[in-house]
Amino acid sequence: MITSSAPGRSVSTFVPDSPAAWRRLLIALAIAAVGTVGTWSVVVVLPMVQAELGVTRGAASLAYTLAMIGFALGGVVTGRLTDRLGIIPAMGMGILSLLFGYLGAGISTALWQFAVAHFFIGLGASATFAPLMAEASRWFVRRRGIAVGIAGSGYYLSGAFWPPLIERGIAQYGWQMTHIALGILCGAAMTVLLLILRLSIGRSQQRSLGTEGRPSVDIDLSPNALTAVLSVASFFCCTAMAVPQVHIVALCGDLGYGVARGVEMLSLMLAFGAVSRIGSGLIADRLGGLATLLIGSVAQASALTMYLFFDGLTPLYVVSALFGLFHGGIVSSYAIIVRETMPTREAATRVGTVIMVSLFGMSFGGWISGVIFDMTGSYKVAFLNGLGWNALNVATVLLLLLRSRRRAAFA
Repeated sequence: MITSSAPGRSVSTFVPDSPAAWRRLLIALAIAAVGTVGTWSVVVVLPMVQAELGVTRGAASLAYTLAMIGFALGGVVTGRLTDRLGIIPAMGMGILSLLFGYLGAGISTALWQFAVAHFFIGLGASATFAPLMAEASRWFVRRRGIAVGIAGSGYYLSGAFWPPLIERGIAQYGWQMTHIALGILCGAAMTVLLLILRLSIGRSQQRSLGTEGRPSVDIDLSPNALTAVLSVASFFCCTAMAVPQVHIVALCGDLGYGVARGVEMLSLMLAFGAVSRIGSGLIADRLGGLATLLIGSVAQASALTMYLFFDGLTPLYVVSALFGLFHGGIVSSYAIIVRETMPTREAATRVGTVIMVSLFGMSFGGWISGVIFDMTGSYKVAFLNGLGWNALNVATVLLLLLRSRRRAAFA
């Protein structure tokens, strides 16, 4: 932080890649680890809600679908708000929505009430994901890839940390009281962390200052066209990604291993996902976002294939860990690609748009996998369906990468 003095006032200038940037990033990581709890709590509670409300697996999965829709739409809304006013107002809105949603879920007595409450839970969590990754990219130049990876890894740290606690809370106090407690606890913690981040950014700065510059990668597509292509690619990969993330707990219950074992596998998967997201950031700083995305997509396909051949308890732990390690950097790669190819001033809005469509893919993938299970009585076909969507993603990203390399060769 460079400070210059003038008569009667002090002006601070933010320096990218500085210690101040790393302090902001660590605070942002803590906020994300708390705020994205809303995308994982429903995965843990799904079997209990299905049994208590007497509904099918597909119907119970609608709560996850609405949470993802709220998370998706909220990413665009809070992204636009971030581009105009800064990350602080965006996350303030998110805290209120998260609190409202969890309290609503806690007093739900019907499936539709529980599902609608999860729309607001997803909406509240949205500000701590796509907009936060875009904002973190403004704080760094040389280490932008790893910075985006760290900011995005809060999503996976949340998934590793919260599910075991939620499972124990449900076992002891019931799913309704656990949802109420989550709303109060997370709302309070996020408020404190947001105040700390505001002090770090500066009282006089509604917008966090960062770097403005020309795109470093040319694909010869307009920003709108490229946003559309990236959005389609993200839908493909996240439809596939949702199969194990949404249904691993239910799968373990069906195999007779119990919900607790499934929760452990989910936490293991997401812990390795956090490692993968940071590691992918390091790779992106060397190879670029498109190459990193292609590597992650191919690796994800290999892990999905393993689920077709292994259903023993120990192999499922291993495959779940590998799935987390292989796919963790995929979503953050989209944020890096946006920053490499599009104007900085539109970063949060465009990242939010791409992530929105990716989350539509997650919600669709989670729902259709439940429907396929109801039709077949097995998750084998659901994993095959996921592999088909994954292949479409690999093809799309490969075409973009070849196009960018061709443009670089003729530049």
